[in-house]
Amino acid sequence: MWKLRISDSPPLTMAVFVGLALSAMLIDMLTHRGNKPVTLLNASVWSVFWIVISLGFAGFLYVEHGPTIATLFVTGYALEKVLSVDNLFVFMAIFAWFKIPNVLRHRVLYWGIMGAIVFRLIFVAIGTGLLAFGPWVEVVFALVVAWTAVMMLRAGGDNEEEVDYSQHMAYRFAKKLFPVWPKLHGDRFFVRRTELETELKNPENKGMTLVGKGALFATPLFLCVVVTEISDVLFAFDSVPAVIAVSREPLIVYSAMLFAILGLRTMYFVLEALKRYLVHLEKSVIALLFFIAAKLGLNATNHLFHHGYTIDPNTSLMIVMVVLAIGVVASLMFPGKEEPEKA
Repeated sequence: MWKLRISDSPPLTMAVFVGLALSAMLIDMLTHRGNKPVTLLNASVWSVFWIVISLGFAGFLYVEHGPTIATLFVTGYALEKVLSVDNLFVFMAIFAWFKIPNVLRHRVLYWGIMGAIVFRLIFVAIGTGLLAFGPWVEVVFALVVAWTAVMMLRAGGDNEEEVDYSQHMAYRFAKKLFPVWPKLHGDRFFVRRTELETELKNPENKGMTLVGKGALFATPLFLCVVVTEISDVLFAFDSVPAVIAVSREPLIVYSAMLFAILGLRTMYFVLEALKRYLVHLEKSVIALLFFIAAKLGLNATNHLFHHGYTIDPNTSLMIVMVVLAIGVVASLMFPGKEEPEKA
């Protein structure tokens, strides 16, 4: 049976895959150029858009290569979608930790997803050999996710924008590696030293200094992208082997992952928008973060110590849906009090 390997794929298949993916990303990028909050309607429409694009490629594979190849693609796509659900809740925790304004979250997710596409290609290209380091990394990451859930719980829904990041853990760690400016600077990831030297003269920046000798300073927005990227790479330790287990054909594996990841960003905004409307949904998110931490810990320690306790994707998805449903029902039964408008 002929196999769809990246190295020997027919030119038409490669052209359709690359052209469809790049065209859809370009449309998305041009449509979301402004820094505006993504509404529930907008996010829902774009989520459907990415599903239609993915099914369109599956239809092409069916016509060009038969039902078996198309089925492998759809199976890998669905599996990656299911395994990516956990990542959505971690994204929410990361944004809460950095207190990133809603208007900037699409920008962070866009570049985070672009990086994820590159890393997934690397992972698929070299197979699962790199994933041998996964278990110990996952144990650490599980602790980080649990700690982040505790921080969200302690914050009690306080989503105000951070003004000074000088005491933020990410800033204190990053400034030892490269120059960092401890304030958001619009939607920029880097700011020139010359600009900051001028801003230091402003009264609100009194007492601040430029730590480092570089010509460019990273902003907290860039640090958030880095943490988001690390989160996605760590989740790839689970999803890449799972999808490879469905099909050993690199083009099928990578295309299934790419289309699933591209739709992940808009899925996040569906969840984020629902969280704003359903007042108790955030409590469900915090509960799910503890669950995700436990799942990562169990899966990782099972690889290390073979205790036999793991949580499979189907069970995980069921738990996620049940916990979210509880948050929705609680919000409908016990709606929160409307806060008085600020003068």
